[in-house]
Amino acid sequence: MKRTKLFTATAMLAIFALVAAACSSDEDADPTTTTVTTVAAEEMGTIVDVAAGAGTFETLLAAATAAGLADTLAGDGPFTVFAPTDEAFAALPEGTVEGLLEDPAALSDILLYHVVPGKVLAADVVSLTSATTAQGSDVTISVDGGAVMIDGANVTATDIEASNGVIHVIDAVILPSA
Repeated sequence: MKRTKLFTATAMLAIFALVAAACSSDEDADPTTTTVTTVAAEEMGTIVDVAAGAGTFETLLAAATAAGLADTLAGDGPFTVFAPTDEAFAALPEGTVEGLLEDPAALSDILLYHVVPGKVLAADVVSLTSATTAQGSDVTISVDGGAVMIDGANVTATDIEASNGVIHVIDAVILPSA
């Protein structure tokens, strides 16, 4: 019985100490923490940097370079990129990627169809039915339960932040109407 009372008293004292510590003034906070967070935000890479670091967008980056868009996507933005993975490009009919790499104008048209000017986060995407792309046409956005689709491509990852926008990963290459 004495042990139970001692244990309860010790536990109450520990809880009191934790609550008191949690209620301490923000004036005691280390200003270095804010500086480190700010520096990290400033050093966040561009859409091109983030895509290169992911390792799953090699074909997209090669296509952007071939179309002369890599510098644009590394620019100020902000941009929202619906980024097809390497697997999405591999699923295209044989010879499609190679043919597009030889036609920079057509390639640019397709890639710009994956870019929406401005920063559109996932929370905003789900409330839209379409969005106007940098190519000039609209992509259709549909939501079924928790699944979001862009022109029939499944959105598989969202809100990958970059210093000049955001990336949403899709599982297919989307094509503008002819």
